[in-house]
Amino acid sequence: MSSTRRLPRLLLVTGMSGAGKSTVLDALEDMGWDVVDNLPADLIGGFVHVEGECRTANVAIGMDVRSRGFEPEALHDLIHSIGGVQPEILYLDCDETELVRRYDETRRRHPLAADRPAEDGIARERRSTFPLRAAADTLIDTTELSPAVLREELRHRYGAESDQPVLTLTSFAFSRGISRTADLVFDMRFLPNPHWEDDLRPLTGMDAPVRAYLEQQPAWGEALGRIEALLIDWIPRYWAAGKSYVTVAFGCTGGRHRSVAATVEMAERLRNAGFAPNVRHRDLASPPRDTIEPHPGRSPGSEDELSR
Repeated sequence: MSSTRRLPRLLLVTGMSGAGKSTVLDALEDMGWDVVDNLPADLIGGFVHVEGECRTANVAIGMDVRSRGFEPEALHDLIHSIGGVQPEILYLDCDETELVRRYDETRRRHPLAADRPAEDGIARERRSTFPLRAAADTLIDTTELSPAVLREELRHRYGAESDQPVLTLTSFAFSRGISRTADLVFDMRFLPNPHWEDDLRPLTGMDAPVRAYLEQQPAWGEALGRIEALLIDWIPRYWAAGKSYVTVAFGCTGGRHRSVAATVEMAERLRNAGFAPNVRHRDLASPPRDTIEPHPGRSPGSEDELSR
């Protein structure tokens, strides 16, 4: 009985300078990939094929505006012209404010703005790399991702088990910005906020008393049931259409009670339905604050009321 050998992956890791390319390459190397950074474009084929033989390990090549021969319009065709591999492009993005903060923190100069503010170099680089962003098989926005969370994301996408579609459920706080990585977002702020129950405030949606409180709300069971039915129907459709990664996010004001409880329960429901979701809680470690948790009895124009 013959079997077809799976081709090794050739991953071009590119994107915005400062968005985490070094972290990504280090993580891939730890997972057993053959990795090289800032390889000149005309040496890519020779790195993949050693003495005429294609490498058997997955290959990751890091390139950005500093790399010799970096031509965003041509790189897609270049890596797809190399035989014996599965070519892919991973584009790392990050918003301008966070990139500027990272450059300030490291005291590095942007490669396209040696004698100008980092903002100028970031704008030039974003325009220059747009063709690669548009052609990318995977885009990861690292604005909100710590190195540890980024490594976990990479493990799911490029680790030994990455042949299977990946489903991730996450909670987040609207007060700290909407989840950037979500394909589907569900707003749980229509439910009463456990933050305003004195005995529940120090707890989280992972604790039984908070979940019991929410389960007593008439809208809870109906809403979760409808979301469950929607996800059970839609997730396989995403995968059938070739989308290998689906992220479903649940949000509430502070990201500690309603969104966390919804994420935990939905993960349980989907596991019972045969799925294997990963679970993350983006803002669970953030301390509770009255200034971001609108009191149900306070008018929208009151001093402590913030936009949701």
